[in-house]
Amino acid sequence: MYNKQMPLALSVVLLIFISSLVSAGLYQIIKYDTIVRIACIGDSITELSGYPSKLQFLLGANYSVSNFGVSGSTVSCDNKIAYMEQKKFHEALAFQPDVVIIMLGTNDANLKTANDPDISEDYKQIVNSFRALTSQPDIMMVQPPPIYSDSSGYNNTYLINNVIPTINSVAEHFDLHSVDMYSALNDSKYFADGIHPNNEGSTVIASTVYQAIENKLGYSGLF
Repeated sequence: MYNKQMPLALSVVLLIFISSLVSAGLYQIIKYDTIVRIACIGDSITELSGYPSKLQFLLGANYSVSNFGVSGSTVSCDNKIAYMEQKKFHEALAFQPDVVIIMLGTNDANLKTANDPDISEDYKQIVNSFRALTSQPDIMMVQPPPIYSDSSGYNNTYLINNVIPTINSVAEHFDLHSVDMYSALNDSKYFADGIHPNNEGSTVIASTVYQAIENKLGYSGLF
């Protein structure tokens, strides 16, 4: 017969146990041993928006969120700032992350500088580099936000028709979780210049990634 008092009793025992750990000074050890390392991979939207710091706040002390964004970087290796050729890429691999958040592709939609109509193989190479790590990270592929400016060669139509379908295809190929940041930021009010998110936009990015980590990967944070 089900005893309604059992869950309460177990909760009390658990609370007493945790309290004893705190009193004994062991709580910090447990926190340290369960740190989840999260690598934020991307371009200037990652490097400069501040979303990784906001994500760190949302997740709390049991997580270590590191920003490996590189402004101007592309998925394509046929570019002067190819992400895989940057120091931050190698630092991200050395970080041995437990979770990898990849949000690249905006600069691959800059028709003045992008020279590669098919970035699928380069994207697969990025993913495979992280899949080969001993930490065996969960990898999430994030669709880039919309582009609300074409003054610098950035083209939202190209982003929709070429870049995002490639990201979805690569995610399906590896059976990876994907995050629809395009829809989450589909309003010009979230952008400072039509390309780079403002403070409100970076908050939406952090919140969207946080929800994806919690709902799709099963991790939980402070909120």
